[in-house]
Amino acid sequence: MYRFLLSRQWVILTLVALLLIPTMIRLGIWQMHRYEERSARNQLVSDALGSKPLPVEKLTSPGHTVTTKERYRTVTAQGHFDTDREVVVRRRVNSDEEVGFHVLTPFVLADGKVLLVNRGWIPADGPSQTAFPKVPAPPSGRVTVTGRLMPDETTEASGIKNLKGLPDRQVMLINSGQEARRLDASVLGGYVVQTAPDPAGDTPELIGKPGNENAPLNYAYALQWWLFAAGVPVGWLVLARREARERRAAESEKSSSETEPVAV
Repeated sequence: MYRFLLSRQWVILTLVALLLIPTMIRLGIWQMHRYEERSARNQLVSDALGSKPLPVEKLTSPGHTVTTKERYRTVTAQGHFDTDREVVVRRRVNSDEEVGFHVLTPFVLADGKVLLVNRGWIPADGPSQTAFPKVPAPPSGRVTVTGRLMPDETTEASGIKNLKGLPDRQVMLINSGQEARRLDASVLGGYVVQTAPDPAGDTPELIGKPGNENAPLNYAYALQWWLFAAGVPVGWLVLARREARERRAAESEKSSSETEPVAV
């Protein structure tokens, strides 16, 4: 009764099932890799945010590339803000997804080196996109800044194109090498997202902590794909048995009709 499995329809169905099983298994493995990567990143972020603050020059220096383990580490620096050479970073959003600018201010340390400080977000409410926006002033004089250390932004990592010909004092990316050339100064690698002191009048709006990636979702997707893979042969078997059952019923009905006596 299972000779129908050799029919064209069932051969194709069987081949599709055999292809689906390893494909779904591989998708589950990929989702599990994503779960492990996201879990590891969440742990790195948690460890960095919970670590003891360090002087910024213990983690970075001119030309240094901020590593994954150094990212989000809390650092401190003493010096003064140089607002005369301040720039704004275009096309940045706040927690409400409103488009505006990030304020990037050089922070001059005691030895003359410069630390780039992202002081936060301001709205793009100027008279035009080409005009330099009104930027709230930072604390004057010698101050201590605390913030999260971040690596230089690149087009490859962020997807943001580093456009040329921008209006004066506007940039697309926060990049210490680019700013070192503009400022003609010794700039520490990476930059700092300011967390303290709080700005007067809550502006610029400080940038919030990085959120956790939803690693458990990838774990659930992996289990889902593997359940689908297990369900394919079960479904194939159910369909085959139902087909065999229907064929037996049809054969039985045919036999009954052939043996039934004909009324004279």
